[in-house]
Order: sequence, then structure tokens, then C-alpha cells
Amino acid sequence: MRLCATFILALILALPLAGHGQAADSQPTEYQLKAAYLYHFAQFVDWPPAAFPQPNSPLIIGVLGENPFGKDLPRTVEGKVLSNHPLIVQEYHSLAEMTNNCQILFISSSEKKRLPEIFAALKGTSVLTVSEMDHFTENGGMINFVLESEKNSFSNQRNHGRKGGAQDEF
Repeated sequence: MRLCATFILALILALPLAGHGQAADSQPTEYQLKAAYLYHFAQFVDWPPAAFPQPNSPLIIGVLGENPFGKDLPRTVEGKVLSNHPLIVQEYHSLAEMTNNCQILFISSSEKKRLPEIFAALKGTSVLTVSEMDHFTENGGMINFVLESEKNSFSNQRNHGRKGGAQDEF
């Protein structure tokens, strides 16, 4: 998988769309924003053909463990299609429930103790892993949502090696 060079700029430009359907003076919640970003991550990844069993298979955004999004994530992707792939949300409570058809996997903080097992099971797959737990990318995850000075940010593997763990704000 390759993240596009315009990834961050496009996410910043798309931010005003994150709270679609809300009153102009109402701010989106933390998980509405994170749901919007998961949707935008799906848009800016070049998925290999092997990531989908069929050319029109759904693009699955999975949530492993406790679901902090509630109905925000399904509402965000409802009715959306990317390159002939309808977006759907699937909740998983164990690795055994998860199939190889998941393209984006949000790993809940409830799964922190099982991270080595989860990453071992995902090795060699085309699954984009996202979380909000501390040190997620340092432990093998791909994108980490962080709250820094009351601003939502995310970090990804390209930040490794930078002093202070530089992060991209959104």
C-alpha cells in the first residue's frame, strides 16, 4: 500500500466535511472526526488488487475490540462507494471473527495486551492498521490517532526516527 503525497493536504481540506449534517455552529465530536478520517484514509490508499476477493467486493472498515465510535462510523460511510467497492463497517470481538477481507482495521485500546498476536495474524496482509493507543506505531501499527494539546493528530510509520515523534495535525 502506498499513501499518496497529497494525503495530508487532502485530509486538511476535507476536514470541514467531517461534520456533515451538523448545524454550522456545532463542532463534530472526537469520534465523528476520527470516523471521517478513517473514510478519508480509504480514499487515499492505493489498494493492491489482492486486497479484495472480487472487483466489486466491499471495502471493510473493521473495528477490533470495544467500539468507541458508536454509530458515528457507520453513518460516515453509509452509502459511499470507492472504486466500485461499497464501504461497510464490521465489528470484531476476536481475531477468530476477522476474515482476510478487512482493508482498514481500527484496533481499539481494549486490545492493547493482544497487539503482538494481532500483528502476527495480520503479517503479510494488505490491512491498514489504525488505533489511538499509546506507542501504536512504535509497536508495529500504521496510523495512530493522538490527542496533543487538545488537538487531534495522527502519526504514521514515516515519523519513526524523528526526534520528539513528530506528528501530523488535523
